[in-house]
Amino acid sequence: MDANAWDSRYAAREMLWSAEPNRFVAEEFTGRTPGRALDLAAGEGRNALWLAEHGWSVTAVDFSPVAVERARELAKARSLEVEVVAADITAWRPEEDSFDAVVIAYLHLPAADMADVLRKAAAALRPGGVLLFVGHDRANLTDGVGGPQDPAILHTPDSVTGALPGLTIQRAERVLRPVEVDGETRHAVDTLVRAVRAPRH
Repeated sequence: MDANAWDSRYAAREMLWSAEPNRFVAEEFTGRTPGRALDLAAGEGRNALWLAEHGWSVTAVDFSPVAVERARELAKARSLEVEVVAADITAWRPEEDSFDAVVIAYLHLPAADMADVLRKAAAALRPGGVLLFVGHDRANLTDGVGGPQDPAILHTPDSVTGALPGLTIQRAERVLRPVEVDGETRHAVDTLVRAVRAPRH
């Protein structure tokens, strides 16, 4: 991963991504009892900040110093306490058995790195905790719009669920996400996975 390239992308625009949370993140966590959440590859913090606004204690991690600083500024402007960490998540290891929720949204890495991040994310969950993953699906190349064009870093439901040891898969599917392109609504194809760690008995 090239942090400098992402720094340049973030620096070139006031907000590279929407300030609103990802639609699937909002659907999953609206009304859910808050706890401790981890947002991996958090970017400018749109999902982390939304979770914090809904009562979650959030740790947000991204490897772009520009994005991290922007997330910190946005948290301060909104009077939110979010722990924002500048780190390469392929090397950074979250505390095991420590989070009630882990969010991974639109992280695209070579297969071995992606599987390692997913394994660490699964281990970070407390019993009863939920992992929500969303990212560009490989089918997006032919049936969708936007996103990375390298099939080697795109996802499938099976590729994600296969790297989540010890979790119960509750949802693993391709979903359509509306995207406006040249004034028209088209659809991107995403992989969406929801998995939980079994509660202690």
